Order: sequence, then structure tokens, then C-alpha cells
Amino acid sequence: MFKAQAKYHLGQVLRHRKHPFRGVVFDVDAMFSNTEEWYAAIPEESRPAKDQPFYHLLAENDQSYYVAYVSEQNLVPDDTGQPVDHPDLPDLFGDFEDGRYPLQFQLN
Repeated sequence: MFKAQAKYHLGQVLRHRKHPFRGVVFDVDAMFSNTEEWYAAIPEESRPAKDQPFYHLLAENDQSYYVAYVSEQNLVPDDTGQPVDHPDLPDLFGDFEDGRYPLQFQLN
């Protein structure tokens, strides 16, 4: 049985090590769980290992908002103390406080 422990948590603000974007974690996969086509589109020399946590982020850069899927090795905590402005944040989280977003949504 494969076991993985995620380094980051839901509501945490992270930034990408190489690319200019940051986002808020809203889901975590214990290991790679996207399509092979998605993985193959990453240049071979940059492909992350599949046997690590992958994070779903409500992401933003200077031009747009989107959902990103990023390996743990390519993420670091964002230490700017600034909120993320992604328009979908209020659907899942409460107001930005103490450098993070508290989980806040209704279960059926």
C-alpha cells in the first residue's frame, strides 16, 4: 500500500517554485491522479515524479485566474501575507486570516 503525507494543507497560500503564480490549496491527491496526456505535455526534463502529493490550487497570476494542478516538489509557502483574489474562493473558504483561508462550505 502506498502512503504519502501532504506537506501543505487546505486553505494554505502557496506559490510555484519556477512559474510566476500562486494559489490556495482546495484539494490534494496522495499521488499523481491526472491524465497521461496532461503528464506527457510537460517537458520530459521538467516532469515531476508521480509518487508524491499533487495539489489543486485556485491560482492567479498577473493576467488571469484558473485552477492549477501542481506537484509538491514545485510548491513553496507564499510568505507575502497577501490574500489571493481568485473569484471562486468564497465558494469554499472564509475570509483570509493569519495568512490562510479557513475552510467554509456547506455539506449536503
